[in-house]
Amino acid sequence: MRTTDRRTFTALAAASFLPAPEAASPVEALKAFLLVSPASRPPVGTQPFAGLPLTKAQAASARAMLAADLLDQSRAAAAGEMPDKGEATIRADGQAMRCSFRVFGKAPPAGHSLWISLHGGGGAPAKVNDSQWENQKRLYTLEEGVYCSPRSPYDTWDLWHKGAIDALLERLILVSRLAYGIDLDRVYLMGYSAGGDGVYQVAPRLADRFAAAAMMAGHPNETRPDGLRNLPFVLQVGELDKAYNRSAIAKSWGETLDKLHKDDPGGYRHLVKIHEGKGHWMDRQDRLALPWMAPLKRDAAPDRVVWRQDDVVHQALYWLAVPAGQARAGQEISVSRKGNSFTVEKAAGVEAVIIRLDDRVANLDMPVKVGHGGKTLFEGKAVRTIATIAKTLEERDDPALAFDAEVKVALG
Repeated sequence: MRTTDRRTFTALAAASFLPAPEAASPVEALKAFLLVSPASRPPVGTQPFAGLPLTKAQAASARAMLAADLLDQSRAAAAGEMPDKGEATIRADGQAMRCSFRVFGKAPPAGHSLWISLHGGGGAPAKVNDSQWENQKRLYTLEEGVYCSPRSPYDTWDLWHKGAIDALLERLILVSRLAYGIDLDRVYLMGYSAGGDGVYQVAPRLADRFAAAAMMAGHPNETRPDGLRNLPFVLQVGELDKAYNRSAIAKSWGETLDKLHKDDPGGYRHLVKIHEGKGHWMDRQDRLALPWMAPLKRDAAPDRVVWRQDDVVHQALYWLAVPAGQARAGQEISVSRKGNSFTVEKAAGVEAVIIRLDDRVANLDMPVKVGHGGKTLFEGKAVRTIATIAKTLEERDDPALAFDAEVKVALG
């Protein structure tokens, strides 16, 4: 495109958000669209160019542009949540959560790792949970990374697995990225006592946000380990920690994880340690979790996803999603992929499943096939579009969890 043509196109597209006839591609239209202030432009997904098919290279360019634009918008929106002298207040879902940050070591080229460490306490006066938070701030040190200890906004027994916690932790990850430039593929979750209860609950719900998780001295309540298929998990309790049957339940979970890994060797990586002679306090022997987790990185596009909706539900996990308004507690979905073929292995309580795709997940220049129960539910091309990239990026606010195309299959 000649310089004069490009200027003409840019002016036209910026004014009308429509690609001019000489536009080389939807990416050119997107460039012009993003020149306009976010406050003055309509949703990108509503624009004609957003539905046009993209090549693999065009999709990569569009994703980078949209991610950079969204990050700029997020930075402006989160200005009041940035850490000051290692302290910040994060806000999401109508709740506020105070957080303490400590930085260790030199950041690798991809950015610091982030370690979110949940304090104990629970159903007690605020001053008790405050003291537990102060203890958690000093409980672990790192060779490298940003160590964050948040203070739960609640003083109830379930202070780390109430509904707003998921949104607060996702917001915490975003703010940490903005403030410290963290590597989103090296985010780790851990917690002690009631914080361990939270890890048991939150880790499967937000499995695609973390590289690994470590539960110390907690109780799982009603949750199950099925959703840990792609999240390496450390489980530690003291042998003598008999309250709420913690040690026996931890041993049982370990046996379940052993079986899950045996049946599915590509998943359910875990480390279980029952510390002999120790009670609820493990005399810091639980620190062994940190070097075990530190080398691990998130796999945002695994070859199999196992998803069980808990009482706090989500619309998406990894490359799976359910249609808007259809997420329900107790739903169970498992889908595996091999090349361009996807098999829906289980779909309980689900009317439809959305499979999100990009060229990490399948070769989108070739047809995709989805099957279930011996029947073919879909076979054909999945089209990369700016609309899908923008939608999935805005939903998850994480470039690794954004996708180029979607296939929706009915399971009724």
